[in-house]
Amino acid sequence: MSDQAWVLVLLAAVVLAVVAGFAVVLLVRLVRARRVLRRAGVPVENTLAFWGALIYVISPVDLLPDPVYLDDIGVLLLALRSLHAAAERSGLRER
Repeated sequence: MSDQAWVLVLLAAVVLAVVAGFAVVLLVRLVRARRVLRRAGVPVENTLAFWGALIYVISPVDLLPDPVYLDDIGVLLLALRSLHAAAERSGLRER
């Protein structure tokens, strides 16, 4: 292989390692969020809204093309609003 090909392979390996590192950090944060939601006593339907929003954001299927993240942001905002309302109803958060 030429020197340019090795540089490209090395660059791709570094990028993949960085992406894998971010994926591990995201997985740890998601597990912690799941644990916090369970301990807080948030109702199941609100927890499902949270996890459904995360799956929608990660999934390749979108209502709008990927350069436009408005649908992803809207889904996440609805899920967060649902969790916020559940926290207020359960007394975990004051108005």
